[in-house]
Amino acid sequence: MTTVHIGASNAAGQSVRAQRATTTTRGLPGARARWESRYVKSLILSDGAVGLVAALVALKVIFGRTDLVEYIAFSLSLPTIWILALFANRAYDRRYLFVGNDEYQRVLHSGLVLGAVIGLGSYFLHLGVARGYVVIAVPIVTVYGIISRYTLRRRLHRAWAKGKCLRQVVVVGHESSVVALTRQLRHERYHGLGVVAACVPELRVGSPLAGMGILVYDTLHDVASVVREVGADMVIVLSCPELEGPELRRLAWSVETLDVDLMVASALFDVANSRTTIRPADGLPMLHLDHPRFSGARRFVKDASDRILAAVALAMLAPLLLVCALVIRFSRDDRGPALFRQVRVGQHRQEFVIYKFRTMYTDAEARLADLRHLNEGDGVLFKMKNDPRVTPFGRWLRRYSIDELPQLINVLKGEMSLVGPRPPLDSEVEQYPADMHRRLVVKPGLTGLWQVSGRSDLSWEESMRLDLRYVENWSLTLDVVIMLRTCTAVLRSSGAY
Repeated sequence: MTTVHIGASNAAGQSVRAQRATTTTRGLPGARARWESRYVKSLILSDGAVGLVAALVALKVIFGRTDLVEYIAFSLSLPTIWILALFANRAYDRRYLFVGNDEYQRVLHSGLVLGAVIGLGSYFLHLGVARGYVVIAVPIVTVYGIISRYTLRRRLHRAWAKGKCLRQVVVVGHESSVVALTRQLRHERYHGLGVVAACVPELRVGSPLAGMGILVYDTLHDVASVVREVGADMVIVLSCPELEGPELRRLAWSVETLDVDLMVASALFDVANSRTTIRPADGLPMLHLDHPRFSGARRFVKDASDRILAAVALAMLAPLLLVCALVIRFSRDDRGPALFRQVRVGQHRQEFVIYKFRTMYTDAEARLADLRHLNEGDGVLFKMKNDPRVTPFGRWLRRYSIDELPQLINVLKGEMSLVGPRPPLDSEVEQYPADMHRRLVVKPGLTGLWQVSGRSDLSWEESMRLDLRYVENWSLTLDVVIMLRTCTAVLRSSGAY
């Protein structure tokens, strides 16, 4: 890809710009509008189907207990009522779709409001709708609504991973920031953003941008022309001293008629929008940052639900756990203990013994020194895709993360959580930079953000960044999303070794 500089006077440069504009820029915003419109229509149809299913289930449960005439009429109208409730809570607003947890939170809020409205309406208007019907229908429509939207989003993410339906982005900022963001968006395709051009104040000779396959322009003051030329539908402005105050305002004015989204990146790193609010101070918009909460009612709910779910999971998985333990214990390849015990560092650097199914030969630790030179990791962890110390059965256990299931015992004991950062070794903690100690303020987890974002394929630095992002932005909704993503990550079995 030829790099192009705005303001270049040579004829060759001008011809490249013209060719690029005619081959790739026409119709891109329209294409985006079409696939986004199709996606929203799919959501509406899915939500309508979910409302109908919930109504039929509730109708079946109460059949024969009361007069069905009123219930049949209400059941037929429930899909429309549910869709209207979602519209009222802006669950179809495109700024909340595609990524993040806001969409799921709005569906949950719609369910809570719908239940309250139906209950109060039936009471004051004497509609005769039994409370049992509401108790059955509303939770079903809410849960199924979240699941259906998650399924549709996963399908969209698969399209993004193939480079389809991506929003075309122009990034504005300094070279190093643009390079970092471009690499991140290419790695994390679930954002649905594809960088097609960059505007920088000055392009150095030998810049890494030159080899990234995007058009590069040495201007910060003619972004609108770049947007028109490359057919972009989004502009991302990174933190940049040259674009503060009046200059940023002029940039916003220049693109407001182009039907593109304008996003301004904050200097805050990995902080969720739920922790930030805009507060004006004498006409100057100030960003107020709430501190993350590591105690209180939500933490109590998390701890209680962790232990309850761990107990239920252990009871349900007991046959599988027993079979795995017997196979490991009496394996012909390498007989030894079924469980692997190791001291790990938990919350507030408290040590505890972690339980896992043994997946390596009993002499694995003794053989580690001979394999150090084959380390494929880039941090303090030893990684090796075809580690000869792993047993054949252990490789299968790792593929589907079954070796991690005994950690449910640690969750039941309160030493771990179902969702949280990976529990490190003390030797790893000793090598942490100062910022990484932040991940020790919460309990380690059986699964976490980095496990569902690539597992062992991620670099050590990226894994630590994702753990810190979880610590800073923890919420019950995020935990539910991570557990759902864990199921798909395990089924894909990618990055597991």
